[in-house]
Amino acid sequence: MATNVIMPRQGQSVETCIIGKLYKKKGDEVKKGDIILTFETDKAEFDLESPASGVILEVFCKTGDEVAVLSSIAVIGQLGEPTDEFKTTATSGESDITPSPEAVGLTDPRKTEKQIASAGGSERIKISPRARNLASSLGIDISRIKGTGPMGKIVEKDIQNAAADQPATTTGDQTAGRTPDTQEFSVRRISNVRKIIAENMHASLRNSAQLTHHSSANAKKILEYRERLKSDAKKAKGESITINDIVCYAVIKALKIKPELNSHFLTDSIKTFHQVHLAIAVDTERGLMVPVLRNAGSYSLPELSRELKSLADRCKNGNIDPELLSGEAASFTVSNLGAYGVEMFTPVLNLPQTGILGVNTILHRLTQLSDGKIASIPYVGLSLTYDHRAIDGGPASAFLKEVNNQIETFHPEEF
Repeated sequence: MATNVIMPRQGQSVETCIIGKLYKKKGDEVKKGDIILTFETDKAEFDLESPASGVILEVFCKTGDEVAVLSSIAVIGQLGEPTDEFKTTATSGESDITPSPEAVGLTDPRKTEKQIASAGGSERIKISPRARNLASSLGIDISRIKGTGPMGKIVEKDIQNAAADQPATTTGDQTAGRTPDTQEFSVRRISNVRKIIAENMHASLRNSAQLTHHSSANAKKILEYRERLKSDAKKAKGESITINDIVCYAVIKALKIKPELNSHFLTDSIKTFHQVHLAIAVDTERGLMVPVLRNAGSYSLPELSRELKSLADRCKNGNIDPELLSGEAASFTVSNLGAYGVEMFTPVLNLPQTGILGVNTILHRLTQLSDGKIASIPYVGLSLTYDHRAIDGGPASAFLKEVNNQIETFHPEEF
């Protein structure tokens, strides 16, 4: 019996997904677990694995389509098996088929869909955020567009079709008989994930009062500990704790002592957390992801190292839980650019969090020791960005000093 491949629901707030790269096409053989395609939500990009082995009998979508969750996107089976029963649930940016609210997991679409008022009156127009942004940038009047998405929603493909139907404008160069040299540059359409990152970064800077303090901590103890770990790891052929793990551990201890930055700013109130929910910035081929480790303060350093590595791997493999990528899920964030040789940077807040610590590369500085001698000492750079609406300079500086203290007085014998 043929197997229906549906678009999975990635989080309770996700209604539609954007089809990315198609790895399989109609007629291709697949095994259970093979990647069929990638898709994007408003938070991240994911791989869709084949739920069964067989032949791709039908594919109901293409790259760029906006597809409702829980709708059919492909059929897998044996050659000759019928697929007509599955076509009735196929939904994409070009489909005329509109599934019921129950089919896409909505009990009241009026409460969950993005809606904006039409220019003509009180009628409400259902439109996806991606389509709305494109319409705004192209100057498209959405009140004249018929949506082809789920429940009549206007999707990006509708806006693209409307733009294609508009009369083409003539540039001054073209009227003069000159053709622009398109070989001087290339244009690459950015992914949905990149758009979301851009929107979030812009919103963060626009909606908060961000200030960054730069400092550095003597990294001699943690480097010595790291060298011993690397030697032990080679002998055991196992994983070892990284400098970033140790810095994150120091941050967690500092947040327990100075909890002012373990908080969310909520405009008229400040929510201070009793547990540290630490987020880490992870650079992936799909874009920047910032997953959170809940209750990070309950882990020993070796346990913290394993959990952080697991989070990063899940982000890179495309199987991270979207709920772990929300800014609201974490109480504080650490972003490490030290591996790239960055000496100082200004990390951007992951709102509504009130603080983020940037970890820089380790540099050697000539320092006078207690006995008067001059020595070359390794220092790790630290850049703390905080929301000045919630935190004043004094408490922020005190927290950064505590992070320095935790690094400089690191005691490996605890483990």
